Amino acid sequence: MFAELVDGILWDIALAVFVIGVIGRLAAILLAGTRPDLAEPRRPGTRGALRTVFRRFLPRREVWPQIRLHVLAGYLFHVGLFVLLLFAAPHVAFVEAHLGVGWATLPHWGFELAAEMALGGLLVLWLLRVASPVSRLISRADDHVAAILVFVVMLTGCMALAESFEGLRVLHFFMVELLMLYFPFSRLMHTFTFVFSRAWTGAAFARHGVDA
Repeated sequence: MFAELVDGILWDIALAVFVIGVIGRLAAILLAGTRPDLAEPRRPGTRGALRTVFRRFLPRREVWPQIRLHVLAGYLFHVGLFVLLLFAAPHVAFVEAHLGVGWATLPHWGFELAAEMALGGLLVLWLLRVASPVSRLISRADDHVAAILVFVVMLTGCMALAESFEGLRVLHFFMVELLMLYFPFSRLMHTFTFVFSRAWTGAAFARHGVDA
């Protein structure tokens, strides 16, 4: 009964909330507009936007010694998660079953490596957040809930990969649905909004001759 709900109506609801929620949030950002900047531009805003979007993937040399562990853990988590989402065999099979398209998948050792990267990176990021007095001060409950949800989704996915118990697959799918329901209303939206944020900052600073 529970498996039928997870594979049926709960998936439909989670998918609808995720898609409509993400599109709605992005539309609100794009339609919000900004105040007209009457100052004469010193540099092209478009160039500044593009430069900042890509430049922010690497930390500034001045702060690297203080944040190198954060950066390394962040890249381990995000790269590992990206690889798991796109190339884990069950995920590709799911897309192929629903959309009719598929692509090459990870070998088992590749899945294990990506999972270890993602899980380890996320765990280190969360420990750094709770260990730092400054990070604890600026963190909200949303930050911890999001981290826990993502961790549990990845952990149950690793457990379900063995395919030794159907309940593990159902549990993983249910946790994915919970994450999809939570996603549009959380800071996880930075998955999509970071590009807009960086581009706006870079363009605004460039117009005033400031290196962002």
